[in-house]
Amino acid sequence: MTQPPPPPPQQPPQGGGFGPPQDQPPQTPPPAAGPNLGKAPEPGYGYPQAPQTPPPAAPQAPPQPPQGYGYPQGAPAPQPPQAPPGYGYPGQQPGPYGQPQQAPYGQPGYGQPGYGQQPGYGYPQQTMPHQPQAGRPGGGGKFNAQMAIIIAAVVAIALIIGGGVWYASSGEDDGKKDDTAATSGGTGGTDDDNGGTTSGKEKAPSDPSAKVLFQVPAPEVKNDSTVVVSGSWLTDKAYVKSGIARIVGYDRDKGGELWKLPLAGPVCQAARHVTDDNLTAILYQPAMPTKADPSHGCSQIALIDLDAGKRLWTKTVKTGDQLINFDNVTLSGKTVAVGSTSGGAAFDVSGKLLWSPKPTDSCYDAGYGGGEKLVAVRKCGSYDQRQLHIQTIDPKSGKVISEYKMTEGIEYASIVSTDPLVVAADVGDSAGDGSGISDFFSIDSKTGKLRTRISAPGEQFAARCEGITRVEACNLLAVGNDRLYLPTEEHDGTGKYSRTNEIVAFDLATGKQTGQRADAGDGYTISPLRMDGGNLIAYKRPPYDKGGQVVSIDGGSFKETTLLENPATDTVRDVETSMSPEYSEFLYAEGHLYMSKVYASKRSTASDKEYLAVGFGTG
Repeated sequence: MTQPPPPPPQQPPQGGGFGPPQDQPPQTPPPAAGPNLGKAPEPGYGYPQAPQTPPPAAPQAPPQPPQGYGYPQGAPAPQPPQAPPGYGYPGQQPGPYGQPQQAPYGQPGYGQPGYGQQPGYGYPQQTMPHQPQAGRPGGGGKFNAQMAIIIAAVVAIALIIGGGVWYASSGEDDGKKDDTAATSGGTGGTDDDNGGTTSGKEKAPSDPSAKVLFQVPAPEVKNDSTVVVSGSWLTDKAYVKSGIARIVGYDRDKGGELWKLPLAGPVCQAARHVTDDNLTAILYQPAMPTKADPSHGCSQIALIDLDAGKRLWTKTVKTGDQLINFDNVTLSGKTVAVGSTSGGAAFDVSGKLLWSPKPTDSCYDAGYGGGEKLVAVRKCGSYDQRQLHIQTIDPKSGKVISEYKMTEGIEYASIVSTDPLVVAADVGDSAGDGSGISDFFSIDSKTGKLRTRISAPGEQFAARCEGITRVEACNLLAVGNDRLYLPTEEHDGTGKYSRTNEIVAFDLATGKQTGQRADAGDGYTISPLRMDGGNLIAYKRPPYDKGGQVVSIDGGSFKETTLLENPATDTVRDVETSMSPEYSEFLYAEGHLYMSKVYASKRSTASDKEYLAVGFGTG
């Protein structure tokens, strides 16, 4: 087994790509070119290190904890990776979006699943989650294979660390609220002739100009440690955010505290889904970490009432006389499901145990995807002969409804969406960029049959999934209208040194691109957040002299409508660009955009102003 790599950064780059020009001679970039989605770049060919105007500021590294403090014993302290030289596309004209190319990606039967294992990955104490890259302007570029190996993940931190991105309700009225990440927007409405659906609930204001509603200061961290503050949700009444061993409900417009729920220890993981009566679930530690006892394990499962600010119950599960430390938590309907290398368990929202690991099981539920349906990633076989079973299950009984068996040798998979069912995997370690994705699998959840397989080369697309312990931890992508929406990697824009990208769509029935494309605009980079009925909600990370935007993209015409635009002042933009869709949690609904961090660290100086969360709003 290879030597475990250093861990990923615990905070996003501070204003990466948006600082003042640096005193360095610019290099002449190649001609502007978008990604050729029918042909991968030649090995080693990329853009020279030409700065965007202005060039990116170096990412701010968080203070480093002492060995093991706040993490499982033996885990290395988090270290930010060094960004590799900029990567882009050859200076060639892209093939037309959506038009079949030679050996088109996504065709059924394109390529074959690879065999083998991911180097350096092992059983629970050695799992390594994929993490996003630091120090890239606009948040779009990816790593090469060597850099992916160097910064692939943090050893064992997945046992206590949450992450991912949570987003506001998709607006479907189907009996369940779904404050989900950009992974499972529903497709409510009536289909139109272009494959879209009726419009969503988010309407453009008369003036999309936004102002800062409030800022929540970062919590004080006294020791040289990094503490998990993962989890945020949005209800009709409150913006809810995890702090250090607590969850707080804030007024949506003014930021005042509505309620505060203390916890015995830090939050480890937070469900991204919410019931129709605003209940959600978390995993947390039973006590605060100390230098003597840096981790107490993520054994506590709690149901939280986001309206009342109350913990309705806390449960644990044992195997023999040992408490199980869970890696992930999700919610589907009225079922809370948790997964781990010791197996999975589930509770009804009433607190009734529905199922738990059986000592006689030869396979185990490593994790679950929730939302519209409940899907298990079940692992069978030994490490070097692993086979993953993707099972759609009855959330009330645990009965298997359908099953798709992935090719033996694929060690990890992520649930991108449960309805329609979409799974991501890095087949044969071929992504080579730390994204955790080389292919998407579109599966019929009723029959368990593969509908199509979509190849998504890492050098062309910017989506990412962790998948090793957190099977629902995918971001920078969305599913709706029976389509998969992916951002392309950054490439040259039309302006001098400018960078940009696009969002494109894949048909989940055929695997082919639909021909739809949403351009970020020169100097912006665009990322899907979630679905809104048949429309796609996306965030545009701004260039150095603009504010970020939230746009709605029509599911049929792909016409973009600006819903919100943030101020372009230096102070506001500094706060906004200290967070990004890769590293932070983004929520948007009804003219309100909330950004928040998932880690808190000791400030480097007393005068530093850092924020846990910031809210923007129109009107």
